[in-house]
Amino acid sequence: MKIKIVFTSAILAAVMFACGTDKKTETVAVDSLGTEATYTVDTAASNVLWEGQMLKMHKHFGNLTISEGSLTVKGLQVTGGSFTANMKSINPTDSNFTKDHPKAYLIGHLSNADFFAVDSFPKATFVIKTVSGNSATGDFTVRGRTNEETVTDIVVDTIGGVKATGKLVFNRQKYGVAYKADITKDMVLSDDIKLEITLVGKK
Repeated sequence: MKIKIVFTSAILAAVMFACGTDKKTETVAVDSLGTEATYTVDTAASNVLWEGQMLKMHKHFGNLTISEGSLTVKGLQVTGGSFTANMKSINPTDSNFTKDHPKAYLIGHLSNADFFAVDSFPKATFVIKTVSGNSATGDFTVRGRTNEETVTDIVVDTIGGVKATGKLVFNRQKYGVAYKADITKDMVLSDDIKLEITLVGKK
């Protein structure tokens, strides 16, 4: 699942996820006049929260780590950015597990070819292309497939530094994450996966 985004930057967002840039970005302070500034994403302070829902049953949620990214802001608005999420860092944090289906079972299931095939596609990326108000649209790449997605509800906080948060909901079927649970039609796995992206700029 490739997420190069600035879910925080322009966005996630990513939220996930462009991917694999080794260039270092120059950091500029944001002043009260709204000078545009680009920051390297602090990977230790940034992350992507994910949530999947089994309709009429329970949901699982957790987090992914960010491996790299950049964030450009002007005043309190994101103007650009990207991020990459480490798909091998899938970490469920909910408690909906049983003895027969423990947390390790879910991690293995989400990591294999039924879902995100992380050995073949270890990254998800999001790269911002356009920004309108508090939404950023860009290329979202998961499992080697790229589609245009939008990060919404972006909020930028410049108190004590720079942090951007945003939300992204994507249809997993568009990215080949096509697993279908072998249960009744009333208990199906939702196609929508929700992401909440947090990107923290590093000075």
